[in-house]
Amino acid sequence: MRETQQEAARMLSRMAGHGHGPTAKKLAQNIERIEDLGQRLMQAFSARSLPNPGVEGPGADLFMTATGAFMKTLTEHPARMLETQVSYWAETLTNYSRAQQALAKGQLSAPEGDEPGDKRFANPLWQSHPYFNLIKKQYLTNARALREAASELELPDQVARRRVDWLTNQIVDMMAPTNFLATNPDALEKAIETEGESLVRGLENLVRDVELNGGEMVVSLADRNAFAVGDNIGTAPGSVVHRAPLYELIQYGPSTGKVHALPLMIFPPWINKFYILDLKPQNSMIRWLLDQGHTLFIVSWKNPGPELSETGMEDYIAAYLEAMDKVRDLTDQKQLNAVGYCIAGTTLALALALLEKRGDNRVNSATFFTTLTDFSDQGEFTSFLQDDFVSGIAEEVKRHGLLRSHLMSRTMSFLRANDLVWGPAIRSYMMGEAPPAFDLLFWNGDSTNLPGRMAMQYLHGLCQKNAFAGDGFEIMGQRLHLSDVKVPLCAIACETDHIAPWKDSWRGIAAMGAKDKTFILSQSGHIAGIVNPPSKKKYGHYLSDDDFANGHETWKESASFHEGSWWPRWGEWLAERAGAMVDARTPEEGLEPAPGSYVHERVG
Repeated sequence: MRETQQEAARMLSRMAGHGHGPTAKKLAQNIERIEDLGQRLMQAFSARSLPNPGVEGPGADLFMTATGAFMKTLTEHPARMLETQVSYWAETLTNYSRAQQALAKGQLSAPEGDEPGDKRFANPLWQSHPYFNLIKKQYLTNARALREAASELELPDQVARRRVDWLTNQIVDMMAPTNFLATNPDALEKAIETEGESLVRGLENLVRDVELNGGEMVVSLADRNAFAVGDNIGTAPGSVVHRAPLYELIQYGPSTGKVHALPLMIFPPWINKFYILDLKPQNSMIRWLLDQGHTLFIVSWKNPGPELSETGMEDYIAAYLEAMDKVRDLTDQKQLNAVGYCIAGTTLALALALLEKRGDNRVNSATFFTTLTDFSDQGEFTSFLQDDFVSGIAEEVKRHGLLRSHLMSRTMSFLRANDLVWGPAIRSYMMGEAPPAFDLLFWNGDSTNLPGRMAMQYLHGLCQKNAFAGDGFEIMGQRLHLSDVKVPLCAIACETDHIAPWKDSWRGIAAMGAKDKTFILSQSGHIAGIVNPPSKKKYGHYLSDDDFANGHETWKESASFHEGSWWPRWGEWLAERAGAMVDARTPEEGLEPAPGSYVHERVG
């Protein structure tokens, strides 16, 4: 990054040296600003805590495996390796030759290419200008060569294959010419158009992000000042009716005169904050559920600091049970319906299995949003769930008592690096653009820490050992199995979800012991597939009459597609299990108005 700063300063110096008058004066001022910002940047970086190599990248074992596979292929198949190399040389020379011919003939445009569309190369100069066209073509050639070379390695198992492929893709994405000022026509044009102002604004954005994140370089995805929870997002009216060290319990005011007898409570993930379900009125699931006549409660989790480092999965399960007791007391009902989203759905399944073991039937039905309970296929998280990376997380937890939010956010972002890392960094740091005022991205950046003990239980016991789907997950004096989950249930998964792939969610639901099971497959991803109100009519969903005996592929093949949101269909399912209609319940004054205090706690 310091090299980028110096490159920007040199460029501005050259521009200033070729100009006179106001323009040269402005460029000289920009150079001074860069020098001042550079000092601030170095000071901000100095605040970073000592790096933990274990979470900065794969361990040495992966590189040794890849090197061994390369040497084996070279030894056993030298002709194939040579053929691949010659093919690469030939394509590289062709790229160069075509660009040279275009320049020699004085052509202003390069020969047309047949590359598939890539939004990184949307600028016409990538196609029309011989210089940029050569850079693009050679990058695509290099990327293809790297991926083909990786695919030909004879690796010991599928885990090694996924890790090598993941690392290869990270290198390919990182080395894209759009990530460098000298080979990004958009950034260069913007710098000339603004007389270098865009580069200075970009450096200001970089300094701001590093200062905000304690010396870590985490690009801001949204304008932090554009939204305030409780003011223009997360505004559904209600009251905090109970507060515990780990959570606040919010009861929302009714929007109908009559409500279903059984209350509905939602457990959101504590990896993020609950207001994803209440961003604004037109896409608020909370408001929609109130309009369907439900007495609605939601848990707002504490954003933990080091004082909660020893909080474990058993503490979260205990919090579930305590919150359920409070809801039952407030509504004078023996049963309730529960919803768990993502990791909160995983924990809800554990709580349901525990209640089954205890003979406690307080939960009448359960709904799971994008929930994983069977981790036999680790999917895109394979690289992060091996011993080298998990050991690095253990060291992180030992050092800080927490799995800090920036590490979790970074891991999630690099699963979609072009969209969540490189693209935003280009717009912010090279184009000098302000982060957008986008509520979903604001929520995405409002992340939380995870208690160290809970994080390691989750990683070791659930993800690595897959104990809940296997030999049993031991907690609170019981050994819990997926087959212990027997309440009527509805599960919603999302077709392009890369965090909780739908086939893996389906597999966990299939193993549960409930006789009454409904599975809905929504279009889109982990968030957009869930926050998909009927008014939008944007994403459809799939339903199947096939049971869970023949695998997810058979289920999908037999499924019928339905236009529009899955919310109304779930609403019908829920209404059938929510009891008779009674007079609406108005929440007591409580401790304070919704959205409460815990949701405002930001990590350092």
